Amino acid sequence: MYLSLLDIPNVCLSPPTPRLCTCEDYTRQSHIPYNHLFMSGLEDLRAKYEAAGQSHVFTYWDQLSADEKAAFERQLRGIDPARLNAMVKQALDADEAARHEQNAKVEPPPTESQVSTVGDEAKSNYYYEIGMKAIAAGQVGVLLLAGGQGTRLGSSAPKGCYNIQLPSGKSLFQIQAERIAKLQELAANYGRKAGVVVPWYIMTSGPTREPTESFFREHGFFGLDPANVVFFEQGTLPCISNEGKIMLDERGKVATAPDGNGGLYAALRVPVRDGEPSVLDDLQRRGIKYLHAYGVDNCLVKVGDPVFMGVCVDKNVATGVKVVKKTDPAESVGVVARKNGAFSVVEYSEIPPSLSEARDSNGELLFRAANIANHFYTTDFLMKDVPAFESKMAYHIARKKIPSIDLSSGERVKPSTPNGIKMELFIFDVFPFCADLAIHEVERKEEFSPLKNASGTASDNPETSRRDLLAQQRRWLEKAGATVANGADVELSPKVTYGGEGLQNVAGRTFDQTKNIESL
Repeated sequence: MYLSLLDIPNVCLSPPTPRLCTCEDYTRQSHIPYNHLFMSGLEDLRAKYEAAGQSHVFTYWDQLSADEKAAFERQLRGIDPARLNAMVKQALDADEAARHEQNAKVEPPPTESQVSTVGDEAKSNYYYEIGMKAIAAGQVGVLLLAGGQGTRLGSSAPKGCYNIQLPSGKSLFQIQAERIAKLQELAANYGRKAGVVVPWYIMTSGPTREPTESFFREHGFFGLDPANVVFFEQGTLPCISNEGKIMLDERGKVATAPDGNGGLYAALRVPVRDGEPSVLDDLQRRGIKYLHAYGVDNCLVKVGDPVFMGVCVDKNVATGVKVVKKTDPAESVGVVARKNGAFSVVEYSEIPPSLSEARDSNGELLFRAANIANHFYTTDFLMKDVPAFESKMAYHIARKKIPSIDLSSGERVKPSTPNGIKMELFIFDVFPFCADLAIHEVERKEEFSPLKNASGTASDNPETSRRDLLAQQRRWLEKAGATVANGADVELSPKVTYGGEGLQNVAGRTFDQTKNIESL
């Protein structure tokens, strides 16, 4: 069951007309006092929270204005307190079990689940053909995880708005949008048809939705048709005190936190806006069979990658994941493995040194399939399989310092030590429920350069993102027969090339200045 404060329509309990309206609307239109109008429904709501041991949320009810009561009631009706209690217990039990787990059987993923296209052009071409056929048939969509803010980068804007200081000054959003446009063009040429569409589903969070949509509007959706860019929002969950109580952010507002990138699965079922279809509805309407999901912070991501799509379609799996080769046992990265017989992403801290340092007969790490948050799904899996096992997915907990209302004083306090927990799911939490999983190994330098940290830090920062993207494009130019002078940073727009193709015109040319190339 999906517990979200975002998916409950603002419907009056007894509206004067059949239309949907907010409680404030009804109060203003009828001129009936709020407390009189909703007293009977409120008593039922109080009883529900009382039975769950969470009646403290009503401590300051009588001090709220009519509008505050209306908003607070809507929020409280969006929470099932009994179900919340069960989720908290499940999460705490799982956390406790994980911390004391000593005998988990961790194994490398089975060979038959793995496909590597690193350094194998013939194999890449084979899968490219399969994937491109599906794209040209209008069967592929892409889904962007874009709920994060650039706080660690020193920005309050959504991370996708970030400029990694390329010669063009393009944001991560623009780079990815232009890759989609180029992919559509390549697929149209491949299928010898016009109008191939690769719809882009962008999952934001509460704080990033409005600024993300505004950024796209201000930039004309970077040349994409707005009808094919669908914004939706991940859910939130109440913050829970160390005593198991729902925390209040204000006297009339529950403290909440995003439910993690694993909240994606439930968010796909929620209307993208009131009265509009859900993402799953839209996938069905468009005839999308396959979805590529990825994170916004990877400047090298191949959005809608035909090779990855081809690997997963060829293996006839419901889910797939891209990985890069882990070469350093100490690298702080989760690896795709089998844990107690089920597919999992196992954090490096969960693998003892005897295993994390173990090597195979070729001298490579046994546990080397480093997760880079690139996933494949069939629409059928998202619509039918996930709801069947979703209740078994235990939330992860994070113990945090959560500002909240002190019920004894009514004041909002900022604690100096962790006073509560936030719960979240991870996008890979579906893996243990998958009978099979396609694990596609790709070249790190070609496909993975995450942006995590602020400028000037040791790694995964704007400088490394810029360096890695420009280095890739230098390789493309040189492979096509061009010469790039030392010190010249040449940026190739995705409008020119998606993955290094179509550069015949640069053969014999010398590039000796830093520049951005939008056309050849």
